[in-house]
Amino acid sequence: MSFIRPEAAQSLKRWRETLIGLVVIALGGWWALGLDGILSWVGLILLPIGASLTITGIQRGRFRSKTGGPGMVQIDEGRVTYFGPLTGGSIDLAEMTELTLDPTGQPAHWCLSQPGQPKLFIPVSASGNDTLFDAFSSLPGLRSETLVAAMRTTSDIPVRLWHRKHP
Repeated sequence: MSFIRPEAAQSLKRWRETLIGLVVIALGGWWALGLDGILSWVGLILLPIGASLTITGIQRGRFRSKTGGPGMVQIDEGRVTYFGPLTGGSIDLAEMTELTLDPTGQPAHWCLSQPGQPKLFIPVSASGNDTLFDAFSSLPGLRSETLVAAMRTTSDIPVRLWHRKHP
């Protein structure tokens, strides 16, 4: 038996990094202001760490969408794999040439392109979708703010978020 409503538990899970960052800031502030000696210095060190966790947590929380959609995403050693009920496939991040968000599907889909491979379509609500934030953020030149903004768009047309620039 759970003491927390499922909606509240989902919200806590979505914003977990932000909450951890706020706890670290509170602990660091309490130690920095209320204690003498080495713990006050530790508290001062914890303040920027907590701020960094909070900022990152806000970005991740805004990126995350509802789960429970079709399929499952797995990332292993730079390879994004989608196991879907009707489709699936893998794309190597190092070989990826384009990332698009297509809001026309129900739910919206990430579209990943790699030469010589069919495009990989991943629903934004697929299980494990939160792991895509770090994977996409590792693409050269793609800013995490772009990902967060794309998740909040109300556009009805596909949006190219990133493409590999060839020298």
